[in-house]
Order: sequence, then structure tokens, then C-alpha cells
Amino acid sequence: MSDIKTINKIAKVGLSVFGEGYNIADDIADPEGIMVRSASLHEMPVGEKLIAVARAGAGTNNIPCDAMGEKGIVVFNTPGANANAVKELVICGLFLASRDVIGGVNWVRENASDPDIAKSVEKNKSKFAGHEIKGKKLGVIGLGAIGGPLANAARHLGMTVYGFDPYLSVEAAWNLSRDIKHAASKEEIYENCDFISIHVPLIASDDPSKNTKGMIGKNEIAMMKDGVVIMNFARDALVDDAAMKEALESGKVGRYVTDFPNAASANMPNTIAIPHLGASTEESEDNCAVMAAHELKDYIENGNIKNSVNYPDVVMPRSGKVRVCVLHKNVPNVLTKLSGVMGEAGVNIENMSNRSKKENAYTIIDTDELPAGAYEKLVGVEGVIRVRIIH
Repeated sequence: MSDIKTINKIAKVGLSVFGEGYNIADDIADPEGIMVRSASLHEMPVGEKLIAVARAGAGTNNIPCDAMGEKGIVVFNTPGANANAVKELVICGLFLASRDVIGGVNWVRENASDPDIAKSVEKNKSKFAGHEIKGKKLGVIGLGAIGGPLANAARHLGMTVYGFDPYLSVEAAWNLSRDIKHAASKEEIYENCDFISIHVPLIASDDPSKNTKGMIGKNEIAMMKDGVVIMNFARDALVDDAAMKEALESGKVGRYVTDFPNAASANMPNTIAIPHLGASTEESEDNCAVMAAHELKDYIENGNIKNSVNYPDVVMPRSGKVRVCVLHKNVPNVLTKLSGVMGEAGVNIENMSNRSKKENAYTIIDTDELPAGAYEKLVGVEGVIRVRIIH
């Protein structure tokens, strides 16, 4: 029986994935797995049995991923499960930034008691006039699970779309409309586009080529068209708040649309601050819960890792009676030593797979038997963090 602790409300359709052999509750003291959405786990004590945490969502800022990795705890997320929900909200942001719908609706509410409001509407509606998006240029930075479908949708809405993504996967490229213009640099988007939407991960790095924190700052905004609309449905820190405030006040930026309001952006002029509603749909929550449950179940039962943020993806079909799963540091000679332990025990390796991700690595070994004492020797190999045996 595997104990799964739920933190936050997890959609029932996701929990139903586990089936028999699982005890699922929100009051388990020492679980084998955790299902979580947005609750912070940074201060949560970690029990000895915990082997994995599945985040029903893409962001993992609420989980101490590096610290979990040091203890051999795999952290999963669900990239793409909420992509359609976010894409639809970005499209909504496009319209809200182009047409002052919010201002108009607020005006109606403020004048709701006026018996002649129907006549007043005709006199005042010009205050909320806007622009159509058809024929305008949209720049999408990051063409992954959200940015790619957004670019395609914008083309169908009649926009000219520029896309920039130096890390574009082959699969993502195949799904892009051939009408999307390939931008050679972010600067090409800054200089040409009326709307700019950013869809990249937040990375704070001393390496300028990797750092995305504050990627939209004073210098970048200076390259843009006057009155540009900037949309941020990724992370608030991708935009330099001080630079954005100055640009909004001067009119250099016409509108700033963000799904991550903070103390600064919530008080900026000409800003549409949405309270992080990107993935807040019933469909998205169901999709995330189902994907997270499948990832956690497959790891518990088969040792397969897919969509982990702190360990490499390793998925291998079962080919023996015993599966040995080794989480270890990405250092030289670990594989040699593991194979040596198996050889000394007289074990024939049926199949083996190894991958690394930054400082961590993962090895799966399939065999028909594991003699007494071999487990202890595997655990004792220098660099090994954790060993799991699955029958």
C-alpha cells in the first residue's frame, strides 16, 4: 500500500488514476508521494519515506526542488497540461489591451442608477474606443506549449506574427504555422511588433545568455514602438517593474497586461493586472491532476521519470523481475561502480539506462535477481543518494 498525501484540493479525476493499492488522504504524516498545487512546501518537514512530489501545474517555485534532489526526492510538474487555458487568457489580454472593455464596463456600473443610461451610453462610448488586432504585429518570445499555440491562434485572427525561440524543439517547430515569421533575435521583435508576449521560464543567472530575470527592461523598451502593448503571462520578475512604470507614465508602453500582479504593477497606470487566472479553469485543473497522478504512479510502480524538474527523464520498458533505481550525483565512475557491484554479486544486467541533469543523475537497471547484500553495497557507492528496488 502506497500512501499519497494531498496538499491543496486535487481534482478527483486525477486521484482516480491511482486505483487500488493506494491510500490517499490529506492527513498522512509520512507519505511515499505528495500531490500539490500552489501550497508552499519550503517549510514542510520531509519524512524518510517520501520519494516523489508531483506538482499539478507547471511552476515549481513553491517546492524546494534542489533540497528535495539532495535527498533523492523526485519533483514532477505538468508542462503543457494548462497550456490551452493560459493561451486563451492571453488572447483575452490581447482584446482587453486593444479595446477599453474594462473601462466601459466600469462606467456602466458607476452609472447604473441613471434612468437615462441608454442615452448616456451613446454620448460616452467614444471614451472607450480602441483598435482592432487584425493586421497588427504580435511578437511571441518563447514558442513552447503556450507560445506556439498562441502564435498559431493569432495568425487565425489576422495578425502578423513574429516568433523567437533559440531552444525550439523539433516537435514544437512541426506544430507552428508556416506563416509565422522567424525572428533572428529578440531585438527584431522589439523593433517591429505592436504587441509583445513573453513565454519563457524565469531564470536568474550570472550568465547573460541564460538569465531571463528583468529581460524586459529600460534598454529593451527603448527599442520598441511607441504605444507598444506588453503581455506577461509567465512570471512577474521577467519584467523590470521600475522600467515598466516609467514607460507607462511616459506613454512609451501603451498597456501592460500581466497575470502576476505585485505591489508595484498593481499600482501602475494603464496596466491590466489579472490575479493569476491563467490556469484557473476546471479543464486545466483536471488535466494537471491527471498528468501529475500518472507521473507519480509510474515512478512509484516502475521507477520511470518523466517531466521532472530536478532529475533527468528516464523511461525504460520492464525487462526483468527486479528493477533497481539509483538516484546519484552526476560525477565520474558511478556507473562503473554500480556495474561492479552487480558483477560481484553475479547478477546479469538485462537492461540499463542512465541520464543526467545538471548535478543529478538517474540509473535504472533491470535484472532477474538481486542477491542479499547487493542493495547495501549499492547504497554504499560514493555519489549514490538513494536506491529503490521494485519487484
